[in-house]
Amino acid sequence: MDSLPATSPPEAQEYGKPPEGWRRALYRIVFESDTRAGQLFDVVVIAAILASVAVVIADSMAPVVARHGRALSVAEWTFTALFTIEYVARLASVRYQLRYAFSFYGIIDLLSVLPTYLAMFWPDAQLLIDVRILRLLRVFRIFRLTEYMSEYTALGRALHASRRKILVFLSFVLMMVLVMGTLMYVVEGPENGFKNIPVSMYWAVTTMTTVGFGDITPKTDVGRLIASAMMLLGWGVLAVPTGIVTAEMTAQRRDVRAGAVPRRCPGCGEDAHVEGAKFCWKCGTGLER
Repeated sequence: MDSLPATSPPEAQEYGKPPEGWRRALYRIVFESDTRAGQLFDVVVIAAILASVAVVIADSMAPVVARHGRALSVAEWTFTALFTIEYVARLASVRYQLRYAFSFYGIIDLLSVLPTYLAMFWPDAQLLIDVRILRLLRVFRIFRLTEYMSEYTALGRALHASRRKILVFLSFVLMMVLVMGTLMYVVEGPENGFKNIPVSMYWAVTTMTTVGFGDITPKTDVGRLIASAMMLLGWGVLAVPTGIVTAEMTAQRRDVRAGAVPRRCPGCGEDAHVEGAKFCWKCGTGLER
């Protein structure tokens, strides 16, 4: 239970908390976990997500389907009904239904139930691809675990705060891939497998990430020298994003220890406020006690 958040996640605040009535009570159960009912709701949903993903995995195994196909079908429809009820409850308990429906978690919630209903109407339809593939989309339910664990929220904040540095770094990597791929195309040429610049860029990506499939290899001494430099460069490339995110997470933890506590604003969702603050420093909304 330690991993469950004490209050509603910051993204839930964007959907709008109803002022009063049964919708506010339902909101506290569905989106918050500072009550016994809210914690029980979260535990039940987490258990259902894990069990439903296990059913999806079992449904892809022919021997299991042959022996327990009916039980798997009943279990799948049970989970689908449960998640449908939960999805409707989330829509009913927020002030801005469309904002939730088109949010990341809203789309994931919809994807967790939609494939089962689509497969009911098109079980064997021969389209461009087999529509039964849609049933595999049920595995998206596993992503719904992220809204129940505060560690995911902390990592998300660190990634969001580091997005500009990461984008700058990725642009540098892209330039290096383009330059080195073009250079290898000039040095090695089509006769050694580097048929064009896009293929050479593919080689540069696999080499820089130290994957090295071996389907394309340099044959000349100059090409091998360039490949060696790319391999050494790859070590640093893999370490930089980790360092950026780790530094941001360390900075956020330092801010919390310095006096900022995770008291979330019901208006904008900001969760860094000093102890004893009565109003949000970002939007001025009164903080709940």
